Parts: sequence; structure tokens; C-alpha cells
Amino acid sequence: MKGVILAAGKGERLEPMNASRPKHILPIGGSPLIFHTIRAMQKAGITEVIIVVHHMGDMIASCVGDGSALSVKVNYADQGRLGGTGDALRAAAPLIGSDDFLLIYGDLAFKPYLLVDLISFWERSGGQGAIGAIRLSDASEYGAIESIGGQLVRIMEKPCFPGPGLVNAGMYVLPGRILKYLEATPLSERGEYELTSTINIAAENGMVFSIYELRQGSWVDVGRPWNILEANQMLLSDLVRGRSIRGDVEEGVQIRGDALIEEGASVLSGTYIEGPVWISRGCRVGPSCYLRPYTYLASGVRVGNGCEIKGSVVMEGTHIGHLSYIGDSVVGKDCNIGAGTITANLRFDGKNVRVSIRGRLMDTGHRKLGAFLGDGVKTGINVSLYPGVKVGHSSWIGPHVSVQRDIPPETVVIPKVEVEFETRPRR
Repeated sequence: MKGVILAAGKGERLEPMNASRPKHILPIGGSPLIFHTIRAMQKAGITEVIIVVHHMGDMIASCVGDGSALSVKVNYADQGRLGGTGDALRAAAPLIGSDDFLLIYGDLAFKPYLLVDLISFWERSGGQGAIGAIRLSDASEYGAIESIGGQLVRIMEKPCFPGPGLVNAGMYVLPGRILKYLEATPLSERGEYELTSTINIAAENGMVFSIYELRQGSWVDVGRPWNILEANQMLLSDLVRGRSIRGDVEEGVQIRGDALIEEGASVLSGTYIEGPVWISRGCRVGPSCYLRPYTYLASGVRVGNGCEIKGSVVMEGTHIGHLSYIGDSVVGKDCNIGAGTITANLRFDGKNVRVSIRGRLMDTGHRKLGAFLGDGVKTGINVSLYPGVKVGHSSWIGPHVSVQRDIPPETVVIPKVEVEFETRPRR
């Protein structure tokens, strides 16, 4: 059985975190996102993986390579356009052949055991295919699963009605002969060829798909900025177990709970760590910092004296100046965070934080949520960012600015302050 990963999309709802690289290789839980999927496939017995690429596909190929570092063989299929998931499968079809295959959407994070369980379920079920599904409190953003007796009737792609339901989780075991239905797949209302439409046509023609329901807390769709934090928390819970201290930890550092400190990292005296926390190679933390649970520092991050970081993802090469607070936030790579920068993460009214996604305010489901800074952002001293604010890549924010709304990419924000000078009276 071969594995197929669909990784051609832009991920526009993930802005500003996707400006300089595709979402599939964002560092989450210690590795590029797609690495977690490939490792899970390898544990499930998959030795050959096909990755369908298009948008920034060369960056994915450069990151993953031939797969040898992950103990698999990787081939690439260029979709050639952004024509939907069915069109992506069509691009991979010549490499798949006639065998059964495992297909995963490339922007998912999930517990590594899921693929082993999905394949075992498929083998036991006696059907020709298996579809992973999960129950959500709001099914309106996903393909809703309609089933009878555990077998698929149809997938309703993104129904308009809100409410709880069983939705398509983007994980499939499919028979090779489903490929013949690709040519019969019509354009959807969105102008794309949907894999779910192909599956519906196959089901109408007698192909049996069994529904495998995922456990709650085992799956995250990394489609919006706050999903990065959810995925990171889920992955660190599994990946950081016990203590693995390979870096330089000075006397006077206190560690409570699980921690992974890579070789080449240094943690200076007076720093207090509550795990699970992952500190990557080349990081320098302290002195006298406070790292709280579910913090992930990617390679080369610098955290200055007296900083507090809580439940955040800080990407490669970013410097955080002294006396700053980064809480429940995502900070892109190569940012320079000025001293005293604060990310507020709680509304006065205690309601869930809302974030603007493509012009629409969305309830994130989180009472505590900070800011999202794209790559190359710079802040001056004493900058404050309101909960849920997004700062576009390469933007500069001057000192003492209170950021209350989103900032577009490549924008300079300068405070206008009138200062009066008076001659001091002589005594």
C-alpha cells in the first residue's frame, strides 16, 4: 500500500503564518507539520509516499527530500493548478497505479496511532474503502458524513447549516479502482473537482466505504492561526515525555514536568520551566525567564532576560527582547520583538477571542488567545498587542504602540505623539 499526501493548497485562512512557506512545513511540535504525517505513515507500514504539490511545491520538496531521512521513499506529483482535492488525486494517479492506497490531507495534525488504527479497521471491516470521521460541535465548515449502519451514504461538502455532526476528517483508505471515477467527477459549486464528489459517485455505484470514527482530541485541522497552537499542544503531549536534556543548562535553572532541550541549546540561570516544553538547537533562553506549558521554541530562538512565554509557538531565528510576555501566541521566523512587548490574551468580558479570517470575525473557541505575528515582524519597546490581533509579515511597529486591529503585511506603524518642551524655571 502506498501513501498519498495532498499538499498543493495555499492555506489562505492561515494568514499571516503562510506568507513565506506553505502551511505543510510550518514548524509545529518539533518538526515541519508534514513530517508528523510521514512518520505516522511509516509506523503504519507505508514505505512509499506520494506528495501532491503545487503552491511553493519546491519548498516542500526541498524540506522533505527523497524521504530517506524519514525511512520512506518519496515521489512528487505537481498538480499544475489549484483545482481541488479530486484534481490533486488525478495528478497522483499515474504514481498510485491499481493498488489500494492511504490518502491524507497535508494540513492535518493527529495522534500517530490513528493511521495504524485506520488501516486495521479497514482490514477488519470488509468494505472496499474506509473514511476517517470525527464529531465536531460545528459541522458547517467541513464535509458532513451521512451514514447508515457504519457505512457511507454520502458526504455533504460544507453544509450551510451550523450545529454538531460527524464530519470528514481527511483520512482515507481507498481502493485503486476508485481512480476510474475521477473522469466522471463534476465541477463543484466552488469551481473545483472535489475528492468527496468522486467518493459519492463511487458509493452510488456500489462501492462500500466503512466509517472509522476518531477519538476526540486526536485530530486537528491546521487551517487557521489558532489551530497551530491546538496542534502543537496535542503533539507535545505525546512527543515530550520525561526529560531529555542534551543542551547546556546552567546551575540555578528549575524544571518542573516534561522537557526536551536539544543539543546546542542553552538555558541560563534563574530560568523556571514548566513542561511540556521543547527548546530546539541553537536557542538561548534567559537569564531568569519563565517558560510555561506547551511552549515550543524552534531553532535559533533567543529569549532575553526576564521574559515569560506561555503556550506559544516561536519560529526559527526570532529574538524576543527582555521583559516581554508572549502568551498563547504564534510568532513567525526571523522576528525581532522589542523589550517590554506584551501580547494580551484575555478579553475584559471573558468571552472567547475572535479573529478576523478573510474579512469575517470568527469565534476561536478560546477564552485565552494572544497574537499572530508573521515572519520578519519587528516591534519597538513597550508594544502591546490585543487578543486575536494578526500582524502581517515584514511589518514594523514603533515603540509604545497599542495594536488593536490587524496590520497588513509590509506596513510601518509609527505613533503620533505631540511632545512639548518648556524651559525649566530657575530656583
